[in-house]
Amino acid sequence: MATSYKQQKPIGKYHSIIIGSGMSGMALAAILAKEGKKCLLLERHYTPGGFTHVFKRRNYEWDVGIHYIGDVHRPQSVLRQMFDYVSESRLQWEEMDANYDRIFFGKEAYNLVAGKEAFINTLVTYFPEEKKAIEQYYQTVTAAFKQAKNFFAEKAMPPLLSKFVGNRMRKKTLEFASVTTRNMLENITQNQKLIGVLTGQYGDYGLPPAQSSFLMHSAVVKHYMHGGAFPVGGSAEIFNTIEPTINEAGGEVFTNAEVKKIRIKNGKAIGVQMADDKELFAKHIISSAGAGVTFNQFLKDEKSTQKFKQVADKINPSACHLCLYVGLNADNEVLQLPKTNFWIYPENGYNHDETMANFFNDPDNAPLPVVYMSFPAVKNLTWNKRYPNRSTVELITITKYDQFKNWENTRWHKRGETYESYKEKLAQRLLKYMYEYVPQTKPYLDYYELSTPLSTKSFVNYEQGEIYGLKHTPERFNDKTLRAITPIKNLYLTGQDIATAGIGGALNSAVLTASAMLKKNMLSKILNQTKQRLTETN
Repeated sequence: MATSYKQQKPIGKYHSIIIGSGMSGMALAAILAKEGKKCLLLERHYTPGGFTHVFKRRNYEWDVGIHYIGDVHRPQSVLRQMFDYVSESRLQWEEMDANYDRIFFGKEAYNLVAGKEAFINTLVTYFPEEKKAIEQYYQTVTAAFKQAKNFFAEKAMPPLLSKFVGNRMRKKTLEFASVTTRNMLENITQNQKLIGVLTGQYGDYGLPPAQSSFLMHSAVVKHYMHGGAFPVGGSAEIFNTIEPTINEAGGEVFTNAEVKKIRIKNGKAIGVQMADDKELFAKHIISSAGAGVTFNQFLKDEKSTQKFKQVADKINPSACHLCLYVGLNADNEVLQLPKTNFWIYPENGYNHDETMANFFNDPDNAPLPVVYMSFPAVKNLTWNKRYPNRSTVELITITKYDQFKNWENTRWHKRGETYESYKEKLAQRLLKYMYEYVPQTKPYLDYYELSTPLSTKSFVNYEQGEIYGLKHTPERFNDKTLRAITPIKNLYLTGQDIATAGIGGALNSAVLTASAMLKKNMLSKILNQTKQRLTETN
């Protein structure tokens, strides 16, 4: 179990100090632990897990960042093998419905269904004249995803080796990464409604098609093409099943442990300075807190990292979000809620860039650009046993940090009546979507709570309350600066800023950083271990 830094201070000797206990931090600690390395994880929040943690109110719990994960229900998938490795197969998965996402434009609905043939054939029923375009789209997404392996592997290479082979490893992927999603799709089809449907999951990385890199889009789409799944027991089980792997090597996790500064001596990272000024030391220091926080806060006075800081500042943070957590006092036998996620867009709002621009220009009156609706209690196998006669809904939309700037220097739960009044207005706006698309929930509304970008900033420490780190633009993927190895000896980065958004990107980044630190291909080791286990089983 994690220890509160307020109650006890770390006193041991550690191979590595990892800042942040989210997916990348905990997975990296587990990988290093399996190599015999003792790690210290420092988490500023009062609960570990980053965006994988849950919170509870009354007789409910909600998952703050995990709504579904693609491809982990298939034991042969690479992502599943990585999860099995860091959790030693303790983490189990419940597969969602084959129809994992439903895209709405008003009440006009389009289903995304798992499996190549089902995915293509379902879309063809909506757009029979676009069959060739849909098939080409599938092939293009698959090609981009396939090429990305070498692109990300290069990020774990020492700078000198990268100078010789890096450009060759990145070249083919950049043909996809350098193009916006809209430009790529408009080379395939001019049907704007079809483009709107195909990009209906853009909320999973927070950028509309004309701004996002097609590499990021293809990574998300391919991630879910075999369907989605949810952790058995809820997303808190991700940390709960990985922490024992960390502990087996003597590693520890501390919460309420805020880092103020990374300590550098003679060009080498030697430790961290905590918020209470206590210093902790280790051979290696790894930040999974995000590039902006790392270079603008922990290393703001270090000249050797100015290039990293400039890149982080130039790319800018990704989208902010609102999330409405809803509790219903009825079980699913009564409510009949689906495992399918809803992506709801304005009627005829097929151009996501336009709807987002309209909203940002007039956030109080323009339609919300997207509302994602998820039904986590239905996806969770253990829910009914733990929370009988209860269900939950989560509604998420994109917002602007500027809308909350007036309260950015206030404290959580102490932001004042004006802030609470504004939150209530936003909550009611989101509740209307729930009543419209799942009207059977209305009589059973028991509790709701809205989180804003200020909540995200308070708990995750992202500078503008962003959820996906730095924006996933073509410019980001063309820049070689953000990688596992930094100019400071023994200082490493991990997390979605060196890979891609989401739980899969964060887990991949942990494997990359471990490979850089250990100077071995950890992905090959993970896959070979699975292969060996299957051979022994057969």
